Amino acid sequence: MADCILIPAYNASATLRTVVAECLMHGLTVVVVDDGSSDGTAAVLTDLPVTLLSHQVNRGKGAALRTGFGWALANGYTGVVTLDADGQHDPSAIPRLAEEAASGGFGVLLASRHSQFEQMAGLRKVWNRFGVWCLRKRTGFEIHDSQSGFRYYRSDLLRAVQLEKDGYDLEMELLMKCWRSGFRIGSLPVPARVADGRATSHYRAVPDTWNICMTFLRYM
Repeated sequence: MADCILIPAYNASATLRTVVAECLMHGLTVVVVDDGSSDGTAAVLTDLPVTLLSHQVNRGKGAALRTGFGWALANGYTGVVTLDADGQHDPSAIPRLAEEAASGGFGVLLASRHSQFEQMAGLRKVWNRFGVWCLRKRTGFEIHDSQSGFRYYRSDLLRAVQLEKDGYDLEMELLMKCWRSGFRIGSLPVPARVADGRATSHYRAVPDTWNICMTFLRYM
């Protein structure tokens, strides 16, 4: 079966419709997980051909991804492309990301913003540089952007790992469990429209960075 596109969304009514419309241009199934939004996020999708999954309360980006992954696996998709709802990623790169993941045999392929690190807010820039260095040292893979939410995941990887995290640290958990399970991780240079989405992101610089660091150390 084909791949699908997964978008976790929380209070993203201002940007989500445009992101989804661009994703639909590629002819793939688009799944949106509304993570307990209070701003009418789901309503902007009313007339669009998407699958909408909803959390009654806000549970976190990781929980939204896990809900979407579960749906994709239950419906037989071979891979999942994830991207954020705030418009920072470029959906036109989705076919290239999927093709590179297939040809390279990657369990996870990250769309890397490495060339834009200097545009990121302070702590995110520092951690991304440090995280990239740590991951390369530990796993040996050429990882250039450890925090990018624009990724391709193979379904057999998602079936092989048991995920626990509810926050942004789930994406680090996935990288570490991918490596420990014997799958390949790679990076593909894909400039973002906004390097870190700081104008619209719900990322909390100190607590979320701390949780990501602790997740990395746990799986060392």
